[in-house]
Amino acid sequence: MESRGTSWPSLEVEAWGSTRETLHMWLQIVGKLRMVGSPFVNHWWHVTFSLSARGLTTGAIPVDGGVLDIEFDLLDHRLVLRTSDGGREEFALTAMTVAEFYRRTFDALGRLGIALEIVPTPNEVVPAIPFAIDEEHCTYDPGQVHAFWQQLIRADGVLRRLRAEFRGKASPVHFFWGALDLATTRFSGRPAPVHPGGVPNCPDRVMVEGYSDEISSSGFWPGGGREGAFYSYAYPEPAGYAETPVPEGAYYDPALGEFLLPYEVVRLAEDPEALALEFLRVTSAAAARLGEWPAIG
Repeated sequence: MESRGTSWPSLEVEAWGSTRETLHMWLQIVGKLRMVGSPFVNHWWHVTFSLSARGLTTGAIPVDGGVLDIEFDLLDHRLVLRTSDGGREEFALTAMTVAEFYRRTFDALGRLGIALEIVPTPNEVVPAIPFAIDEEHCTYDPGQVHAFWQQLIRADGVLRRLRAEFRGKASPVHFFWGALDLATTRFSGRPAPVHPGGVPNCPDRVMVEGYSDEISSSGFWPGGGREGAFYSYAYPEPAGYAETPVPEGAYYDPALGEFLLPYEVVRLAEDPEALALEFLRVTSAAAARLGEWPAIG
């Protein structure tokens, strides 16, 4: 038997496509609730989820002088809504349409006496089917979702170590529901060229704010490899960055403008955490060196 926390689970991207697409829409619904209920934070840091001991959580959302939090419990597979006055609502995460999940979530909020309104269509996907009429996405495999969460837990440990090594401005390690990626971002302290936008079904102002400063971003997402990938990129990308030597198995993808290290390469390595951390260290250092970032004391 493997000791707790040492295994890196396998989950092929193609195998869980239907469940992933459904979960993605559910996460967007709840993520938008956090977004509209929270004060704005630079680079959209107020919209993200964090990992918890049971799944993914919004953390505290200020409501009516109190606090709401919403958690995807991926052990018992339930959506749990809690308020600081003791209120609690929950329902099972099981095969259901996005429209049904949307209705159940807002019904639960209503029973808690909370009124929040979101733009009821998804972002960063094509087509963007309005949540209330999305009968297409309706698959939920608990084992696949649990395996994805376990992948995120392994990635979270690597990204937290990477973030701790940087003394300048850096984001938390957090999960973005737009693209389903877990990420942390370093900042040079200088403004960046205005981002051109162009992300499907996402206002350009979102990208303009997100990339308002020079950055080096590192993360994990369920794409880029047979089982997902660690990634690293810089904005703006400095000259020579794409030629940075990286560990075996990693490569630069010119279409994405990112370095990728397939998750399956990491999983099969003798020391998965060390390989992932080396990849992210090397690419982050190259972004700072080639971009001539100011020294951070």
